[in-house]
Amino acid sequence: MNDRIENGSRKEINGKPRIYYDGYWIRYYAPPAETLSAKKELLDMLTRRTFHHTEPGINTPGANLDLARCSWEQQQDPARRRVNAAMLAGALFNRAADIFGNIVELEQNGIHIDPENQLMQECGACLKEALELGKQVRHPSGHEGVDELWGEPFKVFTHTLASYYESRYVKISQTMQAIDSTTERMINSFKRIPAFRGIDTMIRQYAAAAREECELMKSDPDFFRSWPEFVALGERISQFSPDFPDHESPLARSELLRGLALIIDGKNLLSYMAGVRVPMPKSIEDYFRALNEFDITCEEIGINLVHV
Repeated sequence: MNDRIENGSRKEINGKPRIYYDGYWIRYYAPPAETLSAKKELLDMLTRRTFHHTEPGINTPGANLDLARCSWEQQQDPARRRVNAAMLAGALFNRAADIFGNIVELEQNGIHIDPENQLMQECGACLKEALELGKQVRHPSGHEGVDELWGEPFKVFTHTLASYYESRYVKISQTMQAIDSTTERMINSFKRIPAFRGIDTMIRQYAAAAREECELMKSDPDFFRSWPEFVALGERISQFSPDFPDHESPLARSELLRGLALIIDGKNLLSYMAGVRVPMPKSIEDYFRALNEFDITCEEIGINLVHV
């Protein structure tokens, strides 16, 4: 008997509609009707969200597109050129939003715009170039770029709203998997150390809240319950105080303080992934490497460990 659940399966769980993708039952939201107005509303929302989750200073008005391009082309310093590329991506993003807004306004006035129209072509070209330059854009934390986030508006423009929603569920399931794997790796490092007793429960609770934050739309009334819980659980981890045994050496205490900093780093990484709703593989790899070094050092200097 085949008990495998097919991706896209739907059912209610605790009175909430859910859809299944790759091991997770995700909060389901029906896509809006396929209209240009609905696409504009979604594009506007994704534009705000993208700038919210990327480095500051790159939300360049579309009216400054030519200046942004000229500055990028003339910049020779590699580090500054990357930032100029991010600013140009922002200008292209906003120019596309400006064009699409005008197209919708024309449609609402009874003037039909064919997909082959020059305005539509320019809008698509702006989004495509912004997507390519988006690889230069970083997360506000300074971590890796999140260019997948920049791809969402282009996907809305080039696909149906239904297919965009489907791709959203795929990304959420991948992000939930990344949250869970990061959580388990954190717990493996700290559950053996008596000084951090109880932190595993806090991390698991925070991860569960992060998964819910990842799947909820901000317009969902449940957001007013989930967000305060998510923030409060994160603050609880940030305020965690290790119980250092009196017999631990100064070197051991220093390493345990390093472990506490790694817990905060892990909590922040879970928060970042929940916010952008895409996995952050490079950041995860860097964090796992730091945990591996911490584990080795704990063994080498003889920190009291409980073998579980």
